[in-house]
Amino acid sequence: MQPLSPVEIRASFVNASHGEIERISLPGLHEVIWEDREYLGWRDPKARQRGYLVHWFQERPIGVVLLASDFALRSGISAMCALCRITQPSDQVTLFSAARAGQAGRDGNTVGTYICDDLACSHMIRVLPPPHPMQISREELLAQRAAMLSERAQAFTTDVINRA
Repeated sequence: MQPLSPVEIRASFVNASHGEIERISLPGLHEVIWEDREYLGWRDPKARQRGYLVHWFQERPIGVVLLASDFALRSGISAMCALCRITQPSDQVTLFSAARAGQAGRDGNTVGTYICDDLACSHMIRVLPPPHPMQISREELLAQRAAMLSERAQAFTTDVINRA
């Protein structure tokens, strides 16, 4: 992922008002290893139910404000994140919704999906299985996972942007 400045991040949000954007608590960007990210995702420490996802889409950054559901999956089962497709214990995957962009969002229309609770899919895809002779190389596997994560993040953002 290409690095982003705080100004670029705030300007990227497509489903938030100017007031909401000003109140967003940004993560510590000096700690971000940009080349190991397909998107920048974080939870708001001041409003724990809020999350944010920013990625490059068609040569520009696009940001989406997310809202975590109060609903929790039954404990003791596994759940799969829709973005990274990693299966984890159910308490580590959360249903997030995002208001659609524009008038549709102001009218209450949302898009939802299950995502890693900490929004750290970029880290999750880098946990690779042990090498196996019948498997593609670790570098190829990581490249495939990264490409698919980016593709699914873009598809989710497209759903937020499209008002239909």
